Amino acid sequence: MDELNKFRLNHTRRHFLTRAGLGIGGLALGSLLVPGAFGSKDEESLAPALGIPQFAPKAKRIIYLFQNGAPSQLETFDYKPMLNEMIGQDLPESVRNGQRLTGMTANQDKFPLVGSAFEFKQHGQAGTWVSSMFPHIASIVDDIAVIKTVHTDAINHDPALTFFQTGAQQGNRPSMGAWMSYGLGSENKNLPSYCVLLSRGRGNGQGVYSKLWTNGFLDSVHQGVVFSSGEDPVLYLGNPEGQDRSSRREMLDQLAKMNDMSFQHFGDPEIQSRIQQYEMSYRMQTAVPELTDLSKEPDHIVRMYGPDCLVPGTYAANCLLARKLSEAGVRFVQLYHQGWDQHGNLVGEMPLQAQDVDRASAALIKDLKQRGLLDETLVIWGGEFGRTNYCQGKLARENYGRDHHPKCFSIWMAGGGIKPGITYGETDEFGYNIVRDPVSVHDFHATILHLMGIDHERLTYRHLGRRYRLTDVEGALLKGLMA
Repeated sequence: MDELNKFRLNHTRRHFLTRAGLGIGGLALGSLLVPGAFGSKDEESLAPALGIPQFAPKAKRIIYLFQNGAPSQLETFDYKPMLNEMIGQDLPESVRNGQRLTGMTANQDKFPLVGSAFEFKQHGQAGTWVSSMFPHIASIVDDIAVIKTVHTDAINHDPALTFFQTGAQQGNRPSMGAWMSYGLGSENKNLPSYCVLLSRGRGNGQGVYSKLWTNGFLDSVHQGVVFSSGEDPVLYLGNPEGQDRSSRREMLDQLAKMNDMSFQHFGDPEIQSRIQQYEMSYRMQTAVPELTDLSKEPDHIVRMYGPDCLVPGTYAANCLLARKLSEAGVRFVQLYHQGWDQHGNLVGEMPLQAQDVDRASAALIKDLKQRGLLDETLVIWGGEFGRTNYCQGKLARENYGRDHHPKCFSIWMAGGGIKPGITYGETDEFGYNIVRDPVSVHDFHATILHLMGIDHERLTYRHLGRRYRLTDVEGALLKGLMA
């Protein structure tokens, strides 16, 4: 008797009783718990057409350059000259209006205002204000939309970061990339639809963790695949020592048969996901080495991104790799760049952080544009919240820091479906409150899904008796932002 027949016959009494109990009684219970689950047209109309956009998309792929740790909007794109005029004066209570504070500044008696130590200039046809720390991004302002009025409910890094990535402040929810994979699938059968790239800057860093790219309650095939900066870009992708590609293929074929038999007996969809993942890893053995080899990039591309693009694991290298992955059909590429948490020594740290990301971020936009890919690729740049207009602790002009500020902050977007060369929204003269066009995290997610051809209210998944979606029960389209 061969091994497959032994496996087929290897069933216990518990297996038999479990399967026997899933008969008519199970169907009856299912019809009570999920009305219309067996063929209701109304029920079917609520589900997305998985793998196919629900309407004509403006973008096919996303590259999200997440600046982990929250860069200060007052040192990047939200110019507030009045803060320099009022330096050292206490923030008026009428402006703060009793807003919740973190434990790091809640005990301060005074909240001394502090303007940016860096010069701002207007750039582009629309005269977009950009800090002197970002000369390369300043050169592409006619291709991007700066959004000054993003706000969030979270005031600390972990929930704020989780909120941006998953639409909820608690864990175990599918990440944005997982939702995209679930809703649209992949454009390239040899690559995952969702890839994650990590880099570390020269500032004070906040950690990143796997729950940010998790599949949550979706099938595990939708989880983000992390690329390493080491010798093996994707861990455990290569064949074990002594095994060639043909023997690997034979082993996977036998394993697939055994897994398929398990699925026939137990009906667990995760077994099918496991089969898909084994097959994907086999196909990636050929596709990944070629994609991650940046040494073959032409000299003009290396000059555009900077010499760091040839150093694996740097922000510049990840931006270039993101372009290659996106060009190859990866649906969602997520970069996390750590080091933006400037509670102190902002003047010393932030220019180093800016130097790490400025050139490569702009190069990515230029590179996509020259290849004719920008119109179909949505690029996003920003962090999880903003920074206060007052100094954390005692004011020292040459070495100030800023605390967390969730009420308004700046990000920028470019490419697929975004109106280029505009500034969206306005904050007050203190840079503390929003006065026009607020953008919530749910609005942000709803708009991104719309640009990808998905109605955010229809991309749902039933879990534990209720329907979940990336935007929860909120979210409005930012029509003034879309081309």
